Amino acid sequence: MKENLVDLPFFIEKGFCKKACKSCGKTFWTLNPEQEYCGDQPCVDYTFIGNPVGTSPISLSDVRSFFIKFFEQNDHEPIRRYPVVARWRDDVYLVGASIYDFQPWVTQGIIPPPANPLVISQPSIRLTDVDNVGRTGRHLTGFEMMAHHAFNIDDTWVYWANETVEYAFRVLTEMYRIKPEEISFKFDWWSGGGNAGEDYEVLVRGLEVATLVFMHYKIENDKVIPMHNKIVDTGYGLERLAWLFKGSPTIYDAIFPEIVKYLRKEAGIEGLPSKLVEKLSPKLGRIDYKEPEKVLTIKSQIAELLGISLEELDKLLEPYEYIYAVSDHTRTLVWMLGDGVVPSNTGAGYLARLLIRRSLRYIVKLGLELPLSEIVLRQVKIWSRDFPEYTELEEMIKEVIEYEERKFRETLARGKKLLENKIQKLKKSGKSSFDLDDLIVLYDSHGIPPDLVAEIAEKSNVKVSIPPDFFSLVASRHEKPGMEFKREEYPVVIDEVQHLKPTLALYYEDPELYEFEAEVVDVVKGRYIVLDKTCFYPIGGGQPYDLGEIVGEKGKCKVLKVFKIGNVILHECDTVPFHKGEKVCGYVDKERRLALRRNHTATHIILGAARRVLGFNVWQAGAEKGVERSRLDITFHRPITKEELKRIENLANKVVRENRRVKISLVDRNEAENKYGFTIYQGGVVPAAKLRIVEIENWDVEACGGLHCSSTGEIGFIKIVSTERIQDGVSRLIFKAGEAAVKHVQDTEDLLRSMLDVLGVQRERALQKLKEVIAENKSLRKTLQEYENMEISKISEELLKKALVKNQTKIVVAELDAPPDKMLKIAINTIKKSPDSLVLLVTPKGKAGPYVIMLGENTARRGIDARSINDKLLKKYLRGKGGGKRDLVRGMGELLVDLQQILDTIVEMV
Repeated sequence: MKENLVDLPFFIEKGFCKKACKSCGKTFWTLNPEQEYCGDQPCVDYTFIGNPVGTSPISLSDVRSFFIKFFEQNDHEPIRRYPVVARWRDDVYLVGASIYDFQPWVTQGIIPPPANPLVISQPSIRLTDVDNVGRTGRHLTGFEMMAHHAFNIDDTWVYWANETVEYAFRVLTEMYRIKPEEISFKFDWWSGGGNAGEDYEVLVRGLEVATLVFMHYKIENDKVIPMHNKIVDTGYGLERLAWLFKGSPTIYDAIFPEIVKYLRKEAGIEGLPSKLVEKLSPKLGRIDYKEPEKVLTIKSQIAELLGISLEELDKLLEPYEYIYAVSDHTRTLVWMLGDGVVPSNTGAGYLARLLIRRSLRYIVKLGLELPLSEIVLRQVKIWSRDFPEYTELEEMIKEVIEYEERKFRETLARGKKLLENKIQKLKKSGKSSFDLDDLIVLYDSHGIPPDLVAEIAEKSNVKVSIPPDFFSLVASRHEKPGMEFKREEYPVVIDEVQHLKPTLALYYEDPELYEFEAEVVDVVKGRYIVLDKTCFYPIGGGQPYDLGEIVGEKGKCKVLKVFKIGNVILHECDTVPFHKGEKVCGYVDKERRLALRRNHTATHIILGAARRVLGFNVWQAGAEKGVERSRLDITFHRPITKEELKRIENLANKVVRENRRVKISLVDRNEAENKYGFTIYQGGVVPAAKLRIVEIENWDVEACGGLHCSSTGEIGFIKIVSTERIQDGVSRLIFKAGEAAVKHVQDTEDLLRSMLDVLGVQRERALQKLKEVIAENKSLRKTLQEYENMEISKISEELLKKALVKNQTKIVVAELDAPPDKMLKIAINTIKKSPDSLVLLVTPKGKAGPYVIMLGENTARRGIDARSINDKLLKKYLRGKGGGKRDLVRGMGELLVDLQQILDTIVEMV
């Protein structure tokens, strides 16, 4: 029987009236019997603008502390915020609501919640409405979601819908002193982050201030599936409540007053006329730029009330919309950069760059000579009371923003030239406008904002129609992970092995065990052996599998690959001479295992060094451990300098020399996150209730399933051999560890000694001698070039002396045994000396080689075409292939006739 979440006892006991909204038809509850509308947008106007609600205006910090204090007094445990980057998940990049902190591990009952019930104020980021920001008065890309959560999982029952609604009513009336009759509860539906459920939207004077979700469904492949667990998921808008209590014209005026005032002053803009605020602000809730026709209607009505045109209204509002958007974007950037996002062309980095570039465009449109970094640092100072952790990151944030600003200027310079070429091609193809896909490609691939496309295109009479939700469309394409999280495919699927018992992993019990006895449990598909236990390490966590042999009574096999399906480990072998139930012995390649352990531990050490040298916004973006060499990919906003690379290497080897202990332990997920923070997810998401924590003493702590040294000294030596920029915002460090590192240094020294022998100097003089050799070589090349130019000039003069003049054209036909580049230079020199010339140079008869046909400027103007001459030659005089333009053809071929026959043909054509 379906649960009745509409007729809750709380509403009935408190005397609420159940109604259907006269506008949208949705069910809502109110204490005002005269109320006909649900109180939500767009059914009603705002009625709190200039007429604050509840308690006297209080700061955001007070709004937050009142909320947490209330729920703490009501037996909810306060927990600290999570980062805005959802590193514990692989299905989203950014936290979009407080429930994202607990999905999917808590909501699916895999791990217990950190507290139950709990209260939190979680910074959240959503860019799906980014085009509305600054323009609707209420939309933000970054906001704090205050929430109380209760997790009714298995036999644990905390509270459900009725208590949730009562808590919402009490906190609003008791802590914020909102009159009971001003609060409406509208019944609806919510989904997000993989879960869904019925909800109540809590509304006050036209503003939604909270959403109370009764989450008892999960979403899989767009299907709604009932869950046994029942999760109370609430979200109270910190900023919206502050706006409600201040009654400001917009939410931006309420939460960013210092930044708005500063930007207005810098831009020389006065406040909006009071008459405009009076007419516009109450209607703001009805505006949504995803519905452009409705926006046009509402703004036209406002313009009419003011006695101005719609164009005049837009022009009046534009600078304020830019100021409001910059105010919002810069705070969101503090959260993103401060929590480790590096601007790039992919993932969360793409979304950060989108906000940076939008802000930069708005600053230009406001006519400000102001670096974006200055505004962002002002935000750091303003919000330092609430987020003191970002104060320590000021320099890093400043450097990232300044680098992105320089990069954007360079991108625009390149993009304008590219755009002009594209416009010409568009016009040649007969088109007169850019479509949406063109605009998205120009922005996504080349960084050219659509408004700049419009400015440049209009000068060439090319139309550009920019959708009002353009950036929301772009952001939605980058909001969730794509192919980055594609997992390796194996030739065996879970259905084929799920009936087998889990394989006992001996490599975790003793990573230095290289021989073992086991029993054959099964042979899958004739070549994949499953043992009851194994010390062969399967591929995973960026670490390759072990190699070795399995030996039985009647034969043996080579282990080619080891992988894990569920909890079953499979050994791929070159042959399988064993049967089910047979006793066998396994022998792991010891040297390979030792090398992999050294390289894996070295990876953790180098990452710790990189974070200390480059900054704690450095995160692992990928890794591959090898025997001879390994790689570590890290996020960083700019290329790493040679000096920084040297410091990273020195620091890493210092940790090796200190022989620090490497401790490995199994820790409950909540405990690990609470103790070490979310940097434990450097290697990606670990889908387990207990995490295998690898801790290098006072250096690096990560959740990792790989095999490691027991102390750092076992590595011996680390050598970073190269670095490269593999994509925007990601650098790759190639390194070697242990014997491979020593061998690399020895090979480098051997090469250096050989070079010293060739140069004939000692090591101290090598660099100076090399510079001298290079300088001497440069001088000789210059002299040689001068002689070659003289020779070319002389040959050209000789050719022109022998030229046959026909119809004002000097026809030069000659055999020339020269490489292609030299032959071309002679042809160019000849036509420079005589613009009336036609030059054909060809490799002597009997030898295949280059040929060139070139026309002087005047000759080409007379209508002669080098391509026509080429076609005629290739038909019967030359065997080969060539092509080019009207005034120049180059090719390779073999002369089949005497030059006189060719000359006669060309004379005839001329």
